[in-house]
Amino acid sequence: MKRILVGIKRVVDYNVRVRVKPDGTGVVTDGVKMSINPFDEIALEEALRIKERGGAEEVVIATIGPAECQQQLRTALAMGADRALHVQADGVVEPLVAARALLKLIEREQPFLVIVGKQAIDDDNSQTGPMLAALWNRPQVTFASKVELSDGKARVTREVDAGLETLEVDLPALVTTDLRLNEPRYVKLPDIMKAKKKPLETLPLNTLGVEAKQQLKLVKFEPPAQRQKGIRVKDAGELVEALKKKGLI
Repeated sequence: MKRILVGIKRVVDYNVRVRVKPDGTGVVTDGVKMSINPFDEIALEEALRIKERGGAEEVVIATIGPAECQQQLRTALAMGADRALHVQADGVVEPLVAARALLKLIEREQPFLVIVGKQAIDDDNSQTGPMLAALWNRPQVTFASKVELSDGKARVTREVDAGLETLEVDLPALVTTDLRLNEPRYVKLPDIMKAKKKPLETLPLNTLGVEAKQQLKLVKFEPPAQRQKGIRVKDAGELVEALKKKGLI
């Protein structure tokens, strides 16, 4: 079966103003709206469009995290994914652990294409996709803004500093998605109801033979410094003088 595997992550919704805990040990998540990482939502939308064009027969969604992640998996199923895989893991899941867990799912599901977001908006590491491709020993294209599949190959346009770059890779391959690839669809109430009947399988992380080893120690969280009040200037000369006073020029 021609199958696409999509990896998603549960994060604080991008519309929520993130607040640091008073003791600096993390960010406040109690009572805070959680959602699918926006870049992962774009990855899922692209997989669904490929399937709708006849390029795939099944879209499988996967995530790694606590039991609460099932809410985001159900949302992904409501968007149109066929099945969901929940690798249950509590605590911090670092990119390498996530990549190793996803590799086990790849070995089991045998997808011809794996799509993930280019980064998660909570840690901005942008590491899981490239690490997974390296472990899988398959080609990867990152920061995709256009994906075309034909004749066992993927032709991907990606965004780089100088503009756009187009690469062609053999399938199976991994693609990480950028913001301008597509606009995810809205979930409708009938689809939410249908999603409740779709398969959602839970797999404890240790049953995959992956150790949840934490290699980085988060010492302290601090909010960004408060921005100073700006000033208005009448013309370029006054702007230059103001910058000189601040020692910026």
